Amino acid sequence: MLKKQNDATLAAPGSQSGKTAADWEMRGRIMTKEEVWKTLELVKDPEIHSVSIVDLGMVERVDVHDGAVSISLLPTFLGCPALDIIRAKVEEAVKQAGASAVTVEFLRHPPWTSDRISEAGRERLKQFGIAPPPRQMSPGAWQVECPYCGAERTVMENLFGPTACRSIFYCKQCKNPFEAMKPVLISG
Repeated sequence: MLKKQNDATLAAPGSQSGKTAADWEMRGRIMTKEEVWKTLELVKDPEIHSVSIVDLGMVERVDVHDGAVSISLLPTFLGCPALDIIRAKVEEAVKQAGASAVTVEFLRHPPWTSDRISEAGRERLKQFGIAPPPRQMSPGAWQVECPYCGAERTVMENLFGPTACRSIFYCKQCKNPFEAMKPVLISG
């Protein structure tokens, strides 16, 4: 049983208190694809809190059918330990936005590539202190620009960073260590 409280807040004994009448009305309504995409823009990568899964290019497809939302995501790395967290965050966000049912699947094909990262995502990575991967890879050394000073006088200290998708670099210009996202490109 719901009780009306101050400021139109509704609560039932033992339920989620603090929900407003608008929150209860949102649950179970039919969302549009555009609303789902806008909601997904709010879901941040659990390891890089300034970048959304949309900006990382992880969202491959969104389908809405009879109020049920189906979302297909591309993992940045198949062995990423954060996939369960990402799935839970997506399900929670879309349900809170009003979907009656949410299904999230991770696809292996097409594979995610680093060129899927949006310009906004690349800028947010830099602001977070992570160098984005190069747009174009050419044979030879991997040139990485320092996210702090913009210098290209950088060296890789360790191919293996704190996560599977990042490496550790050092900037000879500003003397700062930093992480860089590994480029993942499909050779043609």
